Formats: sequence, structure tokens, C-alpha cells
Amino acid sequence: MTRFRHALVLGKFYPPHAGHHHLIRTAAARSDRTTVAVLGSSAESIPLADRVSWLAAEHSADPGVVVVGDLDDHPMDFEDDAIWQLHIGVTRSVLTRRAILDGDPSGAPVDAVFSSEAYGDELAKRLGAEHVSVDPARSAFPVSGTAVREDPQGNWRHLATATRRGLAARIVVVGAESSGTTTLSRALAARLGTPWVPEYGRTHTELKLAAARAFDPDARLDSLVWTVGDFTDVAVRQQADEDAAVDGPLLVCDNDAWAATVWGHRYLGAPHADIAPGARKPALYLLTDHVGVPFEQDGWRDGEELRDWMTELFTAGLAERGVPWRLVTGTPGERLAQAFAATAEVLDEHFRYAVPLGG
Repeated sequence: MTRFRHALVLGKFYPPHAGHHHLIRTAAARSDRTTVAVLGSSAESIPLADRVSWLAAEHSADPGVVVVGDLDDHPMDFEDDAIWQLHIGVTRSVLTRRAILDGDPSGAPVDAVFSSEAYGDELAKRLGAEHVSVDPARSAFPVSGTAVREDPQGNWRHLATATRRGLAARIVVVGAESSGTTTLSRALAARLGTPWVPEYGRTHTELKLAAARAFDPDARLDSLVWTVGDFTDVAVRQQADEDAAVDGPLLVCDNDAWAATVWGHRYLGAPHADIAPGARKPALYLLTDHVGVPFEQDGWRDGEELRDWMTELFTAGLAERGVPWRLVTGTPGERLAQAFAATAEVLDEHFRYAVPLGG
């Protein structure tokens, strides 16, 4: 088989799926360098940066593969030469960016275009390259971006780990101290039959106290010195635990990385936005009301007198978060019913994607 110097794999990758990964690996196996051009449009609802990140993660070990994303809002019309020229202009710009990254501007042109699409022949011709058609009937991987968007849960098996973690619907339960977040999140996960991710902050506190007692055997919980770094560590670990738990399209979490910023405000006396700047946005937050919930001292809790303020702090933060949220109240059974209903409401919207340019 012909060995190529520089191959191009181009698409929306909306979202990336097994067929895309097969296409990229086929190109990489036959080429010294492979540029994956993720050309998204403003009409699409999965962020371009996410698609680039997911592809880069999946192909980090494939030699010569570099993923480059860019915006292409030009209309789709494969019969119009002027429109073709607009798309070719964007494609060449992406290839130029790859060459600049490599430190070799002369290496921008490609000698192969790998695709599974009918437009591959014309694209290759306009770039002065050979077209290599890969599984155009999709017999090896019977999946398409359209199929995934229409039924992501039914096509979940066709998604790579990074894409699953990015697309999964996360239901996050937050609330003031001793307001029932653990009780509700565990019960909701059981009701939904999904994985449950516990709060890492409690574990961090236990380990911090144990470490403090290595310095001073008499150290107490109320003598611990908290720093921004503590809450940054909690946020990073909480998000990592969530990602590791994803094995399906739905996940229930007791707190998340963003919640660490609220707890940081509580213990540090001021907000610190840099605690979790890249915190994922879940599909839904459930805020547990402390009203009517007894404060149960288990040896690790404090701040009973701050519960009103903490609930207000969460309420204000959630209002700014840009994510659906619900306040749940009443008995444990009533809270579970409210949480289950709210989850059902948001799931359909979470897995609904905008129609791309050209359909």
C-alpha cells in the first residue's frame, strides 16, 4: 500500500464515535503525519473545544496525529463551486496551523485525504491529494454522528471514554452541612440504577486531620488550617472520581468540583474563583434544604449556625451557574420524588443536540 507523507481527516465529529476513530487510525497507520481537522459551526451545541479535546485524548498515542479545531460557518452545498472554495480556504488555514505547530510551513499541503464520505473525492481533488475511502458503507462500525445525536444512550457503546465523560448527564446534589445530600444522592442513584459518586471533601478532611496529628497528636478538627490549595485538591479529586465512575449516560454525584468553591468560601471567609475554574457543568443541581432536617453531629460536622447562610450561598451561586437546579424539601421520601421528577425533566433536554449546518 502507498505510504503517505501527510494525511487529512476532516469532519464535524459531532460527536466523535467509533467510526471516526477507525478512520483516524487507518490514516495514521499509512501516513507519517495525520491532521485531524474538526470543523464545527456556530449552529452546533457540542462545543468545538470539547470535540477537539476528546479526539486528542483518544488519539494521544497514535504517532503523527494532531487534532486542530476551527470554525466553518459557510453553507453546505456540494454543487456550488464558490462555496467549495470557501471551505477549501478554511481547510488550508487549518493545515497551515498544523504546519506552524510543527515548525515547518512547507509541510502544510497534504498528499492524502482519508474519509468515509461521498465528498471525499472532490475534497481530495481540490487539495491536489489522493482520496482513500475507508468503510464508506459503515459495515465495520455501523454508527454515524446523526445516529448518536438522535439516540446517544442507544449508541453509547460506540463512544470513546473521553466522549462518554463529556456527554454523560451528571445529577449533582449539594447543600449545607447535615442537610441530607448523601442520603438523597445515594437514594436517587439507586432509584435510577446509575453509579453514585460520594463527596470527596469528607475524606480529605479525615486525611488532613490525620496528617495534622502526625505533627501534633492533640490536633483537633477545629484547629485545622485551611488553604485555597485544600479546596483546589478537593475539586480536582472530585471531578476525577466523577470521570472514573462514568460507565453509562447518567451519573449521580454527592457534590462536585464547583461545590468545592462554595465550601472554600465558607472555610476561607471569601470566594476564590480559581479553586475550580474548569469545573464541568452538570445536567442538573439539586439543592437540599436544611429546613426541617436535624443537625446530626457525627464528630466531623460543624457550623450548625451557618446552615441558613450556606443555603443562601448555594442558592446565589446556582443562580449564576447557568445550569438547571431545583430546591428539594420535605421528608426523605418527598425529596426523592422531587429529585426523580426533576431529573426526568432535564434528561431529554440534556441529550438534545442542535441540527448542524446542512443537516
